[in-house]
Amino acid sequence: VLYNMSRAYEELGQIEEAMTVMTRIVKDYPRSKFLDEVQFRRGEYFFTRKKYIDAEEAYKSIVGLGPVSAYYEIALYKLGWSYYKQELYEEAVDRFVAVLDYRVTTGYDFDKGGGDIERKRIDDTFRVISLAFSNIGGPNTVVDFFTKHGKRPYEMNVYSNLGDHYLEKRRYADAAASYQTFVKRNPFHKIAPDFDMRVIEIYKKGGFPRLVIDASKAFATNYGLKSEYWKHFDIKANPGVVGHLKQNLRELANYYHALYQNKEFAKTRDENFRDALLWYRQFLESFPRDPESPAINYQLAELLLEHKAFDEAAAEYERTAYAYAAHDKASTAGYSAVYAHRENVKIAAPAGRDRIRREVIRSSLRFVDTFPKHEKAAIVLGAAADDLYEMKDYVPALTVAHRLIAQYPNAEPSLRRSAWIVVAHASFDLQKYPDAEAGYNHVLQLTTKEDKNTEAITDNLAASIYKQGEQAAKLEDYKTAARHYLRVAQAAPNSKIRPTAEYDAASVLIKLKDWDRAVEVLQAFRKNYPAHALQPEITKKIAYAYRETGKLAVAAAEYERIEKESKDDEVRRGALLVAADLYEQTLDIGRALEIYRRYVAVFPKPLELALESRHKIAGIHKTRNDTKAYFGELQQIMDMDARAGRDRSDRTRFLGANAALGLTEPLYDQLTAIKLVKPFDKNLAKKKAAMKAATEGFSKLVKYEVGEVTAGATYYLAEIYYHFSRALAESERPGNLNAAELEQYELAIEEQAFPFEEKAIATHQKNVELLSVGVGSPWIEKTIEKLAKLVPARYAKPEERTGYISSIGPFRPEYIARRARP
Repeated sequence: VLYNMSRAYEELGQIEEAMTVMTRIVKDYPRSKFLDEVQFRRGEYFFTRKKYIDAEEAYKSIVGLGPVSAYYEIALYKLGWSYYKQELYEEAVDRFVAVLDYRVTTGYDFDKGGGDIERKRIDDTFRVISLAFSNIGGPNTVVDFFTKHGKRPYEMNVYSNLGDHYLEKRRYADAAASYQTFVKRNPFHKIAPDFDMRVIEIYKKGGFPRLVIDASKAFATNYGLKSEYWKHFDIKANPGVVGHLKQNLRELANYYHALYQNKEFAKTRDENFRDALLWYRQFLESFPRDPESPAINYQLAELLLEHKAFDEAAAEYERTAYAYAAHDKASTAGYSAVYAHRENVKIAAPAGRDRIRREVIRSSLRFVDTFPKHEKAAIVLGAAADDLYEMKDYVPALTVAHRLIAQYPNAEPSLRRSAWIVVAHASFDLQKYPDAEAGYNHVLQLTTKEDKNTEAITDNLAASIYKQGEQAAKLEDYKTAARHYLRVAQAAPNSKIRPTAEYDAASVLIKLKDWDRAVEVLQAFRKNYPAHALQPEITKKIAYAYRETGKLAVAAAEYERIEKESKDDEVRRGALLVAADLYEQTLDIGRALEIYRRYVAVFPKPLELALESRHKIAGIHKTRNDTKAYFGELQQIMDMDARAGRDRSDRTRFLGANAALGLTEPLYDQLTAIKLVKPFDKNLAKKKAAMKAATEGFSKLVKYEVGEVTAGATYYLAEIYYHFSRALAESERPGNLNAAELEQYELAIEEQAFPFEEKAIATHQKNVELLSVGVGSPWIEKTIEKLAKLVPARYAKPEERTGYISSIGPFRPEYIARRARP
């Protein structure tokens, strides 16, 4: 009666009268079930009127009851504020830490948080703890507190909030000290690098460049990819830390490189060079495939070149040019590498000069190979050819010179003339006289009559003509070789070698990818020599040529002919599969289906290929909407895999499992087709029977131990639970219920449906766990899409407002319990 009287007074706005009644309840009925609520209302009354000692007493009585009271946590929180308002900071910290400790016991996640109001209260708790510690003495008092009272899982949040508090006050040193104190106390904590990153940001914000460099060096040392820290954590799981490490290394290298180039720091030039070199190399060692690595590597090479370390500079330029994916510095780096090598020749001792010249040649050729369109490519290639000839390396000199001529026909005449001289001289020395003849002819074409070397070149031309005699085929000049092979028919049409020559002509035409000409020669061979032993090989080549020219249907017919002509089962199997695939590509699905059917009929072994073909057949039936044939083929695949015995493999099990999944999927459709309408009991019984059949069917698929199928089965199981939940929720309602009965009915339906929705979410979440064991599947992607819809619906329910209570409302325990339910 007194409780209701206090409520009535408050409803009438007679707060003082309400307080008088509540004080009587506290005094006369200390064991009342309303005591904690009444004391909380009294505490709020005193707190809002700044009677903090009275508020303290009221809140304490609730805290004394322990977590059994629904007001325990909020009373503990307000008790902390009562102490804080009295400037009793240590007592306040004890109570606020108790609030956080209580949250730990409830399983609260301090990183993810709960609802907005709940998160706000936790944030406010950390904020006031920071204010209290700031008043007590700063980060050292935090250390003392947790040393005395033991570590907490949220300890890092306390240091972080204290640091943010100091930063907001522009107390940069104290802010940095807060983060550093935690890292010093917990050097291998997961959050330690984030705190050290925060320290660097604080120094940047405060305008302390020297401290920024020192902090960056410390960060690079402490969290380098080979540091002790990474023995405790997975590098791949911490991209933010690795990204900041990358930024630090880059900034440190650039900083010391700039100091090295600055004449004002000439006295420390060598030291700055070593520091820049150190951080450049650490960056490249730590991030060898990073998109920024090419540019960093180029800067390192520039540093070495500036320091006249030509050998090392050349190596780093080459690494920049060729060790990474294409980037805008690549060609410049490649040319700079050649330059650095040539500079190294100039300062090299005579004994080592030959080795360095070979490095020049190697680097030059690599440059031209990689950057053939560079404006200096022809000059670099010509210089390499001259170097090779001077070193009496005639074969590579000839190759390089020919390449220059072929690749750069519009190069300067003097450059082309030098290349032809190399070609002519090297060919003559190698006794390749036809090439020498052609070479000297080109040299003369590019030489004026007044040139003093004209007569000597002419003599060399005559000698070359006299000495020539090599066959074109030995020079791998396949165009000429084809011409010679086909001339056999002109010179000796009835010779025994003509078929072989024409066969070889077709072969070299295929090498040249001259498909039309090759087919022409091969078709003539087939017509002219029908009984020849090479006929099966001719068919293979014709099929290959048609396939390469895109005449897939004709090629498919040729592969069918191969299967008929060949006596080798392996060849026959391969020919049929290629033919079927080609028919599929031409969209001649009917013909492809015939070939696949022939294959499985003629070649039941090996089992893997047979099942693959049946899988293709099933796919064709499915695209044609031939459901009966489709399911029949799936049944065949599943049965053949089950009976495979020793022939069973991972692949056959995979195909069998997928077939089983396809055969099971209709069970889900059968379930969803049943609607929960009147007669409700009868349809519910059907629904349950269908649900049981579906869950049993999909559960069996897990036994295959095939990741993708397991993911699919798990997805369907989750969807079965979710569908059943929604079917209950959306089921037809009885028509003979009054409003109260209908409300009770709705609550009952909700209670029945809710566990199935929870089970659906749990099953979907179980499916996502497959990602951790390396299973990737479209089914998991579908699961993730479902969770994105389901989980927010679960947590987006209205929250009760907490915090300061300005009016006293009905806090019935059963109401609180219901609203707190997930």
